[in-house]
Amino acid sequence: MTEKKSPYCGCLLYTANALSRVITKMAEEEFAVVGVAPSHCFLLMTVHNDPGIQASGIAEKMMLTPSTVTRLVEKMEQQRYVQRITDGKYTLVYPTKKTNDVYPAILESWQNLFRRYAEVLGEEVARQLTAEIYSAALKLEAR
Repeated sequence: MTEKKSPYCGCLLYTANALSRVITKMAEEEFAVVGVAPSHCFLLMTVHNDPGIQASGIAEKMMLTPSTVTRLVEKMEQQRYVQRITDGKYTLVYPTKKTNDVYPAILESWQNLFRRYAEVLGEEVARQLTAEIYSAALKLEAR
């Protein structure tokens, strides 16, 4: 197999976006069995694992802006995957039975996604690459 070389391969912005497109396509294929977009599945996992979490907690765990979390939660609430409950000045997000029912399929899809890219990259490389990208994201975000 001949390796294609882009004139932009030395640019982190370009390569990160290229990787994002490839891994997003893979994720969409794996999570299709759930019937929920990958970003929504990560929201559902977050809420399932921390019932009653506030939007700010979701934003922190998912490394998203509050406005993005609000849109994700609103969409999942419309589809009856989550329920928002106001407790004083706080709005808490809870999973519904629908989320609890689909949760095993979400986990399986997530594991299948890892297996799929680890098969290509090698498991150790996949884990190391993930750790390095996460570390870089944290450092750049903190700047």
